[in-house]
Amino acid sequence: MLEFIIYKSIICAIIFAVSLGIAAYSTWWERKFAGLLQDRWGPSRAGIWGLLQPLADGGKMLFKEEIIPNVSNKFLFVLAPALFIVTAIMAGVLIPWGPPVKIDETFYALQVSDINVGIIFLLGVTSIGVYGIMIGGWASNNKYSLLGAIRASAQMISYELAMGIALIALIITAGGTLSFSEIVAAQDKGFANIVWQPLGFIIFFICALAETNRAPFDLAECETELVGGYHTEYSAFKLGLFLFAEYINMFVSSAVMAGFYFGGYNFPFAHELYQAMGLQEGSWIISLIGFGSYFTKTLIFISVFMWIRWTIPRFRYDQLMNLGWKSLLPLSLLNLLITVIVEYFKGNINL
Repeated sequence: MLEFIIYKSIICAIIFAVSLGIAAYSTWWERKFAGLLQDRWGPSRAGIWGLLQPLADGGKMLFKEEIIPNVSNKFLFVLAPALFIVTAIMAGVLIPWGPPVKIDETFYALQVSDINVGIIFLLGVTSIGVYGIMIGGWASNNKYSLLGAIRASAQMISYELAMGIALIALIITAGGTLSFSEIVAAQDKGFANIVWQPLGFIIFFICALAETNRAPFDLAECETELVGGYHTEYSAFKLGLFLFAEYINMFVSSAVMAGFYFGGYNFPFAHELYQAMGLQEGSWIISLIGFGSYFTKTLIFISVFMWIRWTIPRFRYDQLMNLGWKSLLPLSLLNLLITVIVEYFKGNINL
């Protein structure tokens, strides 16, 4: 039991550090990526290739003056960014980053927690995250902040429905399991779920853009209309927590999509490679290669998020709601119907 607790504590610390590190350097990569698309350099002054820019930005956030408006609800004003970033980090505890490692005849998963209702937990935690936005916008006692918070909550409710139905189709395809690790492991000796659920992946991806408030769905912080949206009144470290949480959400969403639809740590001809290298199941080298595969897929998705931000203009709010209710919801229901019919004729389900 002591070894188990120590192992899980180490995994928690690593996941926490990696999440914060990815969030910090996503800001650097987004600027570099935008510079690449716009034919300019991006950050280049703080360190080689601007690699110290996230540290400079973080130091600025830490040492700036904290401003709390006199007319705000101070307790809720402070609570909101903390709630937002905690829920963002909690969503990452289910991700299986690699095949289990064998230590002293015992297999240890590269995962903080493997619960049999992982998908429900994931949806629940991401739903709680909107409370951080809503509380922050309301506690600021600012009309722009409140309007941004209402937009964010309405947006998440609208797109979570289509996302949930797309996940139901994925669950049926995966044999009815709700465990994240089992969904990833099931793609080991067959095709990745993207082959069986291409429409479901497209729906999930669009909903993930909306859930993370990324462009073209960043109506909650629309600068041209709402100054800064729900975090208009925030500054210094509290503003940094909101911004960090947004990048952590993008990182977790990318990891979830890579695991659900692209095999996670699995990749083509993996077993042939391991046999050629003479590796046995449970080897730490296999786990390291699997982690590298998963992490690479996640970074590709993060880059796609950024590519979309600097390519597609922001939607109007009526367009955003019409897409969620009039397009994605019917498509998700159609995808679910097709999945049920296909699995029924394959003999995997009984009606």
